[in-house]
Amino acid sequence: MLVSYLWIKQLLPGLHATAAEVASRLTRGGLEVEAVQEVGLGLDPIVVAEVRAIEPHPSKSGLRLVTVDRGGQTQCVVCGASNVPAPGGRVLLAPLGTVIPGLGPLTPREIGGVSSEGMLVSEEELGLATESDGIIVLDSGLGAPGSKLFDVLPEARDTIFHIGVTPNRPDALGHVGVARDVAALFGIEFAPPAPGAVARWSDERLDALVTVENHDFERCPHYGAAVVLDVSIAPSPVWLRWRLHKLGVRPISNVVDITNFVLLGFGQPMHAFDLDRVRGGRIGVRRARAGEPFTTLDGVARSLDADDLVICDAEGPSALAGVMGGQDSEIRDSTRRVLLECAYFTPRGVRRTSRRHGLGTESSFRFERGVDFGAVPRVLEIATALICELGGGAAVKGAIHAKGPEPELPVVPLRSQRLNALLGVEVPFAEATGILRRLGLEVVRDGSTEVEVRGASHRPDISREADLIEEVARVRGLDLIPSKIPAIQPQPPRTSGKLEREAATHATALGLSEALTYSFVSPRELEAVHAPPPLVRIKNPLNEARTVMRTSLLPGLLEALGRARRHGEAAVRLFAVGSRFLPAADETRSVARPRRPEDARDLPGERPSFAAVLAGPRPTYLAAPEPVDVFDAKGIALEMVERMTHRTARARLASGGEGPRHLHPRGAGEVWVDDQRVGVFGPLHPEVVDAFDLGGEAFVVELDLAAIEGLGRRTPRHRAIPRLPPVTRDVAMVVHDDVTAEQVEAVIREAAGELCESVTLFDVFRSGSIPDDHRSLAFHLVYRDPKAASEPDRARMLTDREVDQRHAQVLAAAGQRLGGQLRA
Repeated sequence: MLVSYLWIKQLLPGLHATAAEVASRLTRGGLEVEAVQEVGLGLDPIVVAEVRAIEPHPSKSGLRLVTVDRGGQTQCVVCGASNVPAPGGRVLLAPLGTVIPGLGPLTPREIGGVSSEGMLVSEEELGLATESDGIIVLDSGLGAPGSKLFDVLPEARDTIFHIGVTPNRPDALGHVGVARDVAALFGIEFAPPAPGAVARWSDERLDALVTVENHDFERCPHYGAAVVLDVSIAPSPVWLRWRLHKLGVRPISNVVDITNFVLLGFGQPMHAFDLDRVRGGRIGVRRARAGEPFTTLDGVARSLDADDLVICDAEGPSALAGVMGGQDSEIRDSTRRVLLECAYFTPRGVRRTSRRHGLGTESSFRFERGVDFGAVPRVLEIATALICELGGGAAVKGAIHAKGPEPELPVVPLRSQRLNALLGVEVPFAEATGILRRLGLEVVRDGSTEVEVRGASHRPDISREADLIEEVARVRGLDLIPSKIPAIQPQPPRTSGKLEREAATHATALGLSEALTYSFVSPRELEAVHAPPPLVRIKNPLNEARTVMRTSLLPGLLEALGRARRHGEAAVRLFAVGSRFLPAADETRSVARPRRPEDARDLPGERPSFAAVLAGPRPTYLAAPEPVDVFDAKGIALEMVERMTHRTARARLASGGEGPRHLHPRGAGEVWVDDQRVGVFGPLHPEVVDAFDLGGEAFVVELDLAAIEGLGRRTPRHRAIPRLPPVTRDVAMVVHDDVTAEQVEAVIREAAGELCESVTLFDVFRSGSIPDDHRSLAFHLVYRDPKAASEPDRARMLTDREVDQRHAQVLAAAGQRLGGQLRA
């Protein structure tokens, strides 16, 4: 929000503080001044000059020699503007040495053999407009020759505050609201601007010119209208154009500029219609029909929604209420009869329409936050009087106010005891009530220690006692509240989160990236991943997708995966750690805090968990990329568990119908340590992929950190390097797909006996001469005397005969018990 210090001073004649003091006090009072801009720097030498003579240039066509009187001294200036006034007219002269923005200091210039000493300036040179057709021509009575620019046009010098207005302060989106705050901060009187006197009245009857029907009091509690006739559309006076320009608004014409002036002054958006283009002389406020066509002022043809509120004439929409007007009824140079609209539209409806059509305007910005519905009649009168003054129009007596029930102003109690307790400092109660009165709030029941205060239409954010106390605190100054260091009470050391941090460290070391996900999800997402039903529902959810506490970490991870893929990221390796909120009987440790006996039945258990998702190509170097598969997920799952427990983790195929339903039944696996299941892994079921719109397969890992913690951490023990070399054998067995690798490994270990030190699966092969429903599993076997580690002095070398004999037993057992065949 751009705020003019000069305008604030005009609204507050009793203000004697400098611009810097006002900026500092506003910031300390809650309206942060983010930047300060000085306007008019370098323009001090510019003076008013009177044209004395105009002659054509002797050698340059299109240029003229203009002799001006700058107050007892005449000089000649070469000028190419076509609107130089006749002798006696007033212009602005920039003498030699004047620093013109973008041009630098003026020096004498010889143009076609004639020396030009100075410049007749235009709005463009002064920064009043981005471009201009001619020089500035002043009214004949505006300043004597030689008068300084700043004396005849105070608007030329100003300080502009760039204020960051928070969403709860719509009153500060207008100069009147900011002036009210400044008055309260500096302890001076403030009176809202009153309507000016109407110079000329029309004899026409208002009801004979236009009628207004408000069919939607819910979305438009107050619609006001007034009419001004015999208006002359022309450029606004210099002071108004200058004021709008320095506040970031492009001057257009007197009528349109007045609506913008009111917008910046009161924060009240207005719209001016060409009454001759209001078909049927009738205005209606109603909801649009679904698909109803409408072309807005920006020239875009739009299809309206049934929820849009529109301002209509007898044949169709003329404006999108609170957002933007239409092309058909805008003010033109030929306009003579003006219909002024000043209304209050409810914030939520305007916000929905603005978002739906992608139209963010100065008007919608203010209506979305809430304008002062109580100021509608006064603002309408002020705008009517200004149009009569600047447009030479005649106002039609009266105004139309199509009103329904307006929002009720709350009556809020304020107690001295509560005020002092909340602020931590003694505040004289009379001072507190005085501050509230200066802010425009009405004390309806007075008292020495307790009062009742009625809210104000310009402050929709004030509805509670705490709001009143906040106003007192910020106006008095937050620096008056003493800073006290609270007493620090010893707390037992917290171990909460240690397990999760360790899991995150290991996952990062394995090449995964942590995704920070919400603990809030939707029941639909939990149902899609077949998670336990939610136990905790949020009373004030962020949105419809965040209504329950999660019982699975997967929804947040899958949402991140889908978003990454939609943005073109193919390789995804993400993990998340956090709590799942389960019934208390299902959890083994609360990571938030130990539950007390009295509340153990009321709170859910917070079970620490880990989840990861893998998708896209596997990280490679100098090789063709290959997609990740279930073995990548298996490797991460086993490595994570073994690093956290220092125990051997094993993977097993998930058992039939009892396996996790959100994983594909042909690839779902379980992670076991001893006889404890601590996690699952595998490819997502296609139904889950479709439910989250992932656009392709993905593999997940889920670990129960509470179960892993319950196993305890085994202390690593030193094992000496065997002195005797091993005897190794590789064997590739062709088995049916129904036979798991775990079954084959178990048979091998049993048949090989104590001489087999280790069995490792190192290859899975299909195709070639292998039948379609079979696969080849290749194992690496290490044979060594079992005494090599425990009793190295008594160990011996195994002979090839011993090893071959045991290996033959392995092949025979695999064939007899599993139907396996040695792959040739």
